[in-house]
Amino acid sequence: MLLSLSIRNIVLIEALDLEFGSGLSVLTGETGAGKSILLDSLGLVLGNRADSGLVRQGTEKAQVTASFSSPTKDSKLALYLSDNDIDLELGEPLIIKRSVKADGGSRAFINDQPCSAAMLREIGGWLIEIHGQHDDRGLINPRGHRRLLDVYAGVDDAKVRNAFESWQSAKAMLETALNDQEAAELDREYLEHSVAELTNFAPQPGEEQELALERATMMKGEKLTGDLEAIRTAFDGSNGGLASLRTAARRLDRISQDHPLLAEALQAIDRAVIEASEAEDKLNEAANALAFDPQRLDDMETRLFDLRALARKHRVEGDGLPQLLVDLENRLAAISDGGASLEEMETKVKVAKQAYVDAAEALRLKRVKAAKALDKAVSEELIPLKLDAARFETLLEPLDEARWGVHGMDRIEFLISTNPGAPLAPLGKIASGGELSRFILALKVALAEEGGAKTIIFDEVDRGVGGAVASAIGDRLSRLSGSAQLLVVTHSPQVASKGNAHMLINKSSNGTVSRTDVTALDNEGRRQEIARMLSGADITDEARAQADRLLERV
Repeated sequence: MLLSLSIRNIVLIEALDLEFGSGLSVLTGETGAGKSILLDSLGLVLGNRADSGLVRQGTEKAQVTASFSSPTKDSKLALYLSDNDIDLELGEPLIIKRSVKADGGSRAFINDQPCSAAMLREIGGWLIEIHGQHDDRGLINPRGHRRLLDVYAGVDDAKVRNAFESWQSAKAMLETALNDQEAAELDREYLEHSVAELTNFAPQPGEEQELALERATMMKGEKLTGDLEAIRTAFDGSNGGLASLRTAARRLDRISQDHPLLAEALQAIDRAVIEASEAEDKLNEAANALAFDPQRLDDMETRLFDLRALARKHRVEGDGLPQLLVDLENRLAAISDGGASLEEMETKVKVAKQAYVDAAEALRLKRVKAAKALDKAVSEELIPLKLDAARFETLLEPLDEARWGVHGMDRIEFLISTNPGAPLAPLGKIASGGELSRFILALKVALAEEGGAKTIIFDEVDRGVGGAVASAIGDRLSRLSGSAQLLVVTHSPQVASKGNAHMLINKSSNGTVSRTDVTALDNEGRRQEIARMLSGADITDEARAQADRLLERV
């Protein structure tokens, strides 16, 4: 709800501070007094274009500050502000400030935090609805008609949304699988060749390192063969060093008891025999390990070089060839199994689509029922508003499948015809300014929707009518103000008399400077203003009496 509006140096307004309450507030005044300036000022804080022509002549800057009641914690407005890093103290007013410089440029703030005009436009729809002859938002915009009908019908499209998203997800998975299958089919020849090549080669994990180590060892053996043979000859045979040590040990064993030193010598020779035997074993093992086999070396080098060439061909490390074979086999198998997988996915898509269609059709039936009720309710409201020849109809048009979405399969738009026999057409293209405002009023009263802006402004909704019609308009505005704050710019005394608060817009001039002021009227002030609206410049006793009668009916 709009709590207050502070205006500085906007056109004819030098300084103006207004406070607003709940219910119906009416604004009246002579033609040209400056009612449009108030709406332009309010438009600034709602993100309208910052025109430097709004700056009061002789001043450098114009500024408008609007204060709104705090949004609820989980409201769309509160969530939007939070997502855009605008601090919001729950329970504290939401304050929007915007300034315009005379030489161009503007600045905007929400709770003293800088923001863009686009952000103001975004939140403006949650704060205020402005309905008038130049309105291109709110009820005139067909993009909001679906939501309004759904609120009127008391339906939630969450089930349709979830079903649509599930269907789209299944379609996306199928499309990905089809693309993969197509790509795999193009690669079939390559895959078959590569799998056959790798299968035939049969690479083993760690094989490259093993082959390289064995090759290096064998090449060392070729260099060491001569030295190893000479060393082994010194150990082997009857004349070898080890045989001599054993012979000496046997002889000492026979005489070792004849003297202690001989026993010690025998022990030393026994140790030497043991160490020499171990050395002989190691030499034999080394000779076997380093055995040089020209054919084996050639085979080994061929295998190693082929393995590395195959790895380079497939752009992997040598140790990655076994895993590559597994991956290629899986891709090749997927081509063969892809048909069955695709059939399963296609079935899921069909099931998901049917679930969406069922949910959307159920929603459509509720919308059709609600649309008939809404058409009847609006039609009943049109008669006392002097629009009895007009027709109102809610269009539910099935959409092509390509345009189905999270909200269902229907295009919804409010259509009207103002003359008998005339075709139905969009709201904003048929009605004149006064008719349009009355159509919107009828809609608002019939819808009485929740979730809309808590502040609604009607600009001259009574244009071109009077008497009983103006009284009917006033009655409906009064009813509507029970669920929302209403601000009404009016020239009708019948409408003005319905207000809970009355503000008089007045323009004065000292001959050189014109100035617009707004005054909150007390009971006597209201009586005088309504009498003026009834009789004109000269207020008569009859006009005052008529004003009293109008005010008594409230």
